[in-house]
Amino acid sequence: MIIRKFEDKDLPSMISIWNEIVEEGIAFPQEDTLNEDTGKAFFESQSYTGVAEDDGRIVGLYILHPNNVGRCGHICNASYAVDSKVRGLHIGEKLVLDCMAQGAKLGYKVLQFNAVVESNTHARHLYERLGFVQLGTIPGGFRMKDGHYENICPYYHTL
Repeated sequence: MIIRKFEDKDLPSMISIWNEIVEEGIAFPQEDTLNEDTGKAFFESQSYTGVAEDDGRIVGLYILHPNNVGRCGHICNASYAVDSKVRGLHIGEKLVLDCMAQGAKLGYKVLQFNAVVESNTHARHLYERLGFVQLGTIPGGFRMKDGHYENICPYYHTL
């Protein structure tokens, strides 16, 4: 498996994987899915968009972008998506590690996650294993697809 910058030919797979997470409604804050036009614009607008490619197939991706502007512009934010058919194979870990390296190359000093859903235990364990620090808990910070609210846990890691 390789992690690399996305190319236009990857967009159909990327959009499908991204939309799967959005439609699950338990991790990403977005509610609207992407199409060919909005997906291309969205992924191109990031500071960096990486994909995990395994035997010519896109199995995951991440987006990296500023978390804020101006005096806080050195802090970046990211989101990760892995195809449900290949979850549990440590693809997410490879994406996070590459994201951290790309963030540092781009001059970011800190990677911050604003809204990790408390019940997303796989992601939380991964982040903690990689040395991310939880900043606290925001009660009811995420509205799940079924309408109930769950806590979110912000995390950060210096780059």
